[in-house]
Amino acid sequence: MTSAFHTVRAKPSREVWLISGGRKCISGKKISPFLRAGVRTLLCGNMPSDQRHILRGKLWGFCILLPLISPLSCFTSQAKELIYKIREGLPRGTFIGAIGADLQLDFSVDPPLLFNQALKISQQYVNLNDTTGELYTSANAIDRETLCQGNQGPRDCSLSLDIFILPQQYFQLVKVRILVEDVNDNRPSFLSDEIQLFVPENAPVNSRFALEQSAVDPDAGINGVQTYWVVNDFEVFTLDVEESEGGELTPILIVTGPLDRETTDAYETSIIAEDGGTPPLLGTATLRIVVTDVNDNCPQFQEKQVNVTLYENTTKGSHLAHLHAHDPDLGANAQITYAYSERVPRDVRALFHLDKVTGVIKLSGKIDGSTAKFYKLTILANGPACIPAVAMVMVRIVKLSSGPPAVIPRYIALEKDGVVWLKESESASSPIAFFTVKNGAEQRQKVECHLEGEGPFRLAPYKLFTDEYLLETTEVLDYEQRQEYELTIVARNSHGMVIKTFIRIQVTDENDNAPIFKQAQLDLFVEENNSPNTFLAKLHATDEDSGIRGEVIYLLGSDAPSIFSLDRETGVLTVSTSLDREEQEKYRFTVRALDRGSPRQETAATVIITVVDRNDNSPRFINKDFTFFVPENFPGFGEIGVLSVTDADSGKNGWVALSIINGSDIFIIDTGKGALRAKMPLDREQQGTYFLWIEAVDGGEPSLSCITMVTVLLLDVNDNPPLVLFPQSNQSYMLVLPSTQPGTAITEVYAVDKDTGMNAVIAYSIIKRKGGEPGSFDIDPDTGNITLRKTLNDRGLYSLLVKVSDHGQPEPLHSMVLVNLFVNETISNESYIQSLLMREDEIEIEEAPLGRRTEGPGKDEVFPCRLMVMALSATSLGLLLLVVLLTTYICCKVKMHKHSKVPRKKEVNPEFQDVDRKLMEISNV
Repeated sequence: MTSAFHTVRAKPSREVWLISGGRKCISGKKISPFLRAGVRTLLCGNMPSDQRHILRGKLWGFCILLPLISPLSCFTSQAKELIYKIREGLPRGTFIGAIGADLQLDFSVDPPLLFNQALKISQQYVNLNDTTGELYTSANAIDRETLCQGNQGPRDCSLSLDIFILPQQYFQLVKVRILVEDVNDNRPSFLSDEIQLFVPENAPVNSRFALEQSAVDPDAGINGVQTYWVVNDFEVFTLDVEESEGGELTPILIVTGPLDRETTDAYETSIIAEDGGTPPLLGTATLRIVVTDVNDNCPQFQEKQVNVTLYENTTKGSHLAHLHAHDPDLGANAQITYAYSERVPRDVRALFHLDKVTGVIKLSGKIDGSTAKFYKLTILANGPACIPAVAMVMVRIVKLSSGPPAVIPRYIALEKDGVVWLKESESASSPIAFFTVKNGAEQRQKVECHLEGEGPFRLAPYKLFTDEYLLETTEVLDYEQRQEYELTIVARNSHGMVIKTFIRIQVTDENDNAPIFKQAQLDLFVEENNSPNTFLAKLHATDEDSGIRGEVIYLLGSDAPSIFSLDRETGVLTVSTSLDREEQEKYRFTVRALDRGSPRQETAATVIITVVDRNDNSPRFINKDFTFFVPENFPGFGEIGVLSVTDADSGKNGWVALSIINGSDIFIIDTGKGALRAKMPLDREQQGTYFLWIEAVDGGEPSLSCITMVTVLLLDVNDNPPLVLFPQSNQSYMLVLPSTQPGTAITEVYAVDKDTGMNAVIAYSIIKRKGGEPGSFDIDPDTGNITLRKTLNDRGLYSLLVKVSDHGQPEPLHSMVLVNLFVNETISNESYIQSLLMREDEIEIEEAPLGRRTEGPGKDEVFPCRLMVMALSATSLGLLLLVVLLTTYICCKVKMHKHSKVPRKKEVNPEFQDVDRKLMEISNV
């Protein structure tokens, strides 16, 4: 907002007024006693307050006038100058600078320092704190263009202050200069809404034409006008900018292609002046390039030869022919004069009058017997600096015994000077004129009357009257198709006598055409984040009507958002604010084109504006961070969690790729789905928490990104049995004295579990005892402390098989340990004790490493009960099979004895006796 002062400059100044001891001189004289006394009284004396104010005012006035009345001041003190920078338009109370702090003044002095402005004029812009010396902006915002009118330099505008530092002993005059920096708060503007530039049609390529009506911008420096451009160059123009020595820019129109006024007589576009602010501001005016005519065309006759038949009784002043020559040029270059060639004799010229302006030939004399039968008239059409065009009029005079018929017109439509005016809105069959045909001397001669000429007209007898003819239209006229018609009423009698009456019909225009847009739907594309007042398009509608009826103005439809504006004269469509595709991608509204006729005609077109995406949005994760819980030993490449990320942009700008910044050797992430996976099973006991940084990068140019943190917490699985740390071996033992009292803590079993939670909660129990009296020792299920339960009467080795189990789910794990207690007064024979510990067959245990993992209770225990059951089952099945075989064998022998013919005395077979004995043994078993 402000640029604090960093350099204090000291320089001699005639405006310094410094009083210190009263010995300074003015014009070689000492300071007057009045002044010295007045200052001392003001600063140090006991003067009443009202008198003090009066004296203070006199002293301030003296301070101001002192440099003027004393040009030879001999003050040797120096004034200090402070320079601050601020921007124009700052609000009230904005800090500008601290004079005391920048001068490094000591505020601890007594009496305290006071700061005063010598002139109060600057207070409308700046407020001064009289105790701290701090400067602030006042209620009136500083407008650089108002404060420094005419100063166009970026550093040419400043506000100067004179600050007095009091009291007397610390007096200083400080010059403060506040540089007011320009901001881009004014847009360029043209002095006229329409600029006309005249360019001759024969201007060569690369011709340059200056636009004197350049734009003005009150802002200075880079915020002033920097460039010009046109909306449409029509491929025959371009715009350049020339800078004068004073830095003023003038737009220059350069012709880049051939011009032809007869093809296009004017070009209309918009000229844009753009300043250099951020964002830039634009000024618009209509540029109308008028192609002026040069005499590059000569007159040409529409008909090179005209044949005219003239009867000898033709009356003087009769219309014989109307010659037409055309010159495409304009104004004086298109003026055509008609004249006879020098080959036409004077008497012929007198007989046939030629109007030099209209080209109409009339009979100006009387035809009699001396008149020739044939005349050849050579007519010239003259244009400026042109070779005359030549046409021939062949006049044949027919001598008759009786006169030709006469045609008397009576006009119904508006007629003036032989021109009939018809509105294009007239309906078909609109009457134009009545023509009464009268024969000559011989009234009984038959007269034929017909119409010659092109156009939607007809001449027909009116009802039952044979000598009345009605001229009327056959269809509606259209001014836009044709504006003028020439008709001839031809009457011929039976003698071949012909009379011709010429009629010129002029069609008048009416407002019967509505403006037409080139496109009924205009599709526009604009990038988002555009600058305010961005040019979008120049709408163009045409109206075939003439004059004011064909002038078009442009209006926005009622459905158009307020952010769009349309110049009613030029049709330039702009948007006043910056567009955001993420807020709204399409705008659809109507525009109207109205003419200035009465009643007004209008048409509408649809404008569809598509806001093109720019990569202005970074990817965003739906959460600030992510936390995933996954059980340990989770299968490798299993889905741990999904990271959802969005990007408000579209297309490639909204395509997002995910990557792992750290931990990519363990984890991978699916770019498309955002699924996080581990390459291998994870073990919580090795590492329970993983912190990953995931980056999301979009596909824009340049790309944008964001980062989130992912925390992977491994949930414990009961995959570790308790580990017994004490006793360390099944062969270790402890001496217990027989005199130990019941309730005494003997020893403890200490185990740990690597798991957590309930999986690590350990319970202790004695599942097998060997030696001594049963129930002599107890174990605490929670702590593993082993205490004496009753008095020890037996000496010897007590073996306790302790089961250490966790509380894991779905199935707890456990370990076994053998606690050996030797009850005796002393250990006299240690080898004997070791032999007792080594006798595994007597204590019926299987040696296994302490802390060995088991799958459940009873499996791989020290005492193998399950193996005994399996052995007994196998033996029983074997014996049962043997009984079945012996029974089968006995039955077969009995059948053989029944079929024997010679009965014999039964003898007991010793083999059967053995079988019976075995069966009895089996049954006993």
